[in-house]
Parts: sequence; structure tokens; C-alpha cells
Amino acid sequence: MHYFDNGATSFPKAPGVAAAVADYIENIGVNVGRGFYSEALGAAGVMLDCREKLQRLFNAPEGFETIFTMNITEALNLILKGCLKPGDHVIVSSLEHNAVMRPVVSLEKRGVTFTRAPFDEEGELDTTALPGLIRPETKLILVTHASNVCGTVNDIERIGEIAAAHGIPLVIDAAQTAGVIPIDLQKNKAKAICFTGHKSLLGPQGVGGMVIDKAFAVLVDPLIEGGTGSRSDSEEQPSMLPDKFESGTQNLPGIYGLNAALDYLFKTGIDNIHAKEMLLTERFMAGVKDLIGVRLVGRSGVDNRTAVVSIDFELHDNADIAFLLDSEYDIKTRVGMHCAPAAHKALGTFPQGTVRFSFSYFNTEEEIDYLIEALKKILA
Repeated sequence: MHYFDNGATSFPKAPGVAAAVADYIENIGVNVGRGFYSEALGAAGVMLDCREKLQRLFNAPEGFETIFTMNITEALNLILKGCLKPGDHVIVSSLEHNAVMRPVVSLEKRGVTFTRAPFDEEGELDTTALPGLIRPETKLILVTHASNVCGTVNDIERIGEIAAAHGIPLVIDAAQTAGVIPIDLQKNKAKAICFTGHKSLLGPQGVGGMVIDKAFAVLVDPLIEGGTGSRSDSEEQPSMLPDKFESGTQNLPGIYGLNAALDYLFKTGIDNIHAKEMLLTERFMAGVKDLIGVRLVGRSGVDNRTAVVSIDFELHDNADIAFLLDSEYDIKTRVGMHCAPAAHKALGTFPQGTVRFSFSYFNTEEEIDYLIEALKKILA
């Protein structure tokens, strides 16, 4: 199998992830916060270690806390629905995933308004237009760090400067960048960053979360309330972090796996991972850019981008191309809307969508060459 769908979920996972998940299930198996015995305390220690690694990964300032959720969609919903009230206004980008847009559209029915920030021809948010979108009632700016459709990376530091100058919290959707592009919460001035474990963090599915400023967290209501193992004499939700947002049993197998994946990322180096992915991306784009009927969507070079490349095969049905790649060459891609219809409308690929190729540190140059030759044969 030649797997080029890492924008959806990474495969293979980092070395050590499967062993860590299996070790928890086979040899540990206990919960945290519900028992005061050695095994439970040991599992709590691993959970704390994973929290601290995530804060280190994003260079979180003093006063930030890691919150675990089942995925980044839950984390984004938690912030959007927890801090926005009727009459509030939020700014998003024009390239957002439905993990942002569906909650925002839902909130609009309850009296919250939103504005989509425009972007340039390469898919990057136009920061010069951003100040003009801010209103007195603007309570949040939430933008994707990189598009899951075209791979363009936004200037998150400039966006953070604008947000801070107007006293508006910035929240970053790092679904496509966490683990592959350095993110510095001290430089970009964001109040929270949302992440998922199963993409470029190279961990398992079912675990994600956010690293959030404790002062900002005070303004966010919990999405789910229930047992936390703390303050059990009260029927009111605890206000302390992380308990405020972590009701119910957490995904300990996933957290053990993510903890192992983070060890691998620190050992390998994010810069090294990104450099290799860009070599593969550049090799692929150079090999297909002159093929007849191939339209590369978004940025033409490898600066300020991820290893996500979308192609609109203008002389063919994109679904046919994806099917032939799979059935004839065992090449796995993703075709369609990629849960981001607004992005496709803005990029001129709606309703046909694109075939998306997303590469990983574990792919090889030989695989890229095989992919290019497969496309040449199909298009011929």
C-alpha cells in the first residue's frame, strides 16, 4: 500500500505508539482520578507527562494548561460554544474546516454573528483586511493554521499581533500543523491552540485537545459536565483545570500512545520532519505540474505550506482518478470536499472537489516517483 492520505490521519504511526497502547491495555488498564493506589497514580503520572510535553511542543507560557478531548473537533466546539453568547461576533477564515464552520453556523441561529476573513490567490489569509473586520462585539478570532485543502500556512504571528492589539482572544486550529511545523504560543500570542493526536502528531485516533490560557479558560463554559474524580462531594462542575473540561473517563490508551509519539517527535525533530516532507512535496509537484489537465490548487512552491497537495483533474472526473489510483496502483488518496466546502468554493474547485495527496515523513522518494508514473499512465 502506498498511503498518501496523511492529511486525514497519519499512517504508519510513530515507532513505539502501538507498543504503548498495548502496554496500557494489557498491563495497566486502570483509570485516573478514581483510585489512590500505585497503578492509578502511575497512569496519572503518564497523563501529566503527556500534558507537559504538549505545552513544551507549543512553547506555552506560564499559566497555560493542557486539556484532553476525544479529538480537535470537540476542542473547537468546546471553545466556540463555551465562550460565544448571543450578540457576540467571531472572525474565522474563508478556508475553515467544517469542524469550525458547522458550530459557527449553528451558533448563528442562536444570535452569534461571524465574518469570513478573505485570502489571496495562494490560499493565505489576507492579514491587511483583518483589522477592518473587527467590531465592538467581536469576542474571538479563530483561524486554521494551515488549510486542509491546499496546504497553505497562515501568518499566525501577524494574526496574533492584530488580535492582541485589539484585545481579542486568538484561537488556533492546528489540525494540519501540530507536529510538523513549529508553533510558538509565546510568539503568536494565542490564548488557545487546538490539536489532534492522529495526524502529524503521529499518535492514535480518539485523543486530541487544547493548550489554553487559564485566564481565557475562565470565560469558557464546559461543553460536557459530569464526574471528574475531584470535588465529589459537590454536584456542581469543578472550576479548576483540567477538571472543568474533562468529565468522564479519558482515553488512557490514546494518551499513552500520544505520549510515545511525542517522544518520537522530540527525538526526530519537527524541523527535520518538515524538511523531508517538503522534499517529497516539491518532487511530486515538479513531476505533475506540466501534465495536461492538471491544475495544482493553491501555492505553487513549498514555502509556507504543509505536505498537502490538491489537484483538480480538469479533463476527468476526480473520483475516477482516485479510484484508478487505488484499484490499479494501490495508491491511497482522498477525493471530494475534504469537509471544507467553503474552501473549495473560494478556490474554484466546487462542486467537483479535488484529489488530495498528503505526504508523511515515512513516505519515500521512490513512492513519489511511482505515484507520478501512475498518474502519467492514467492520464494517457
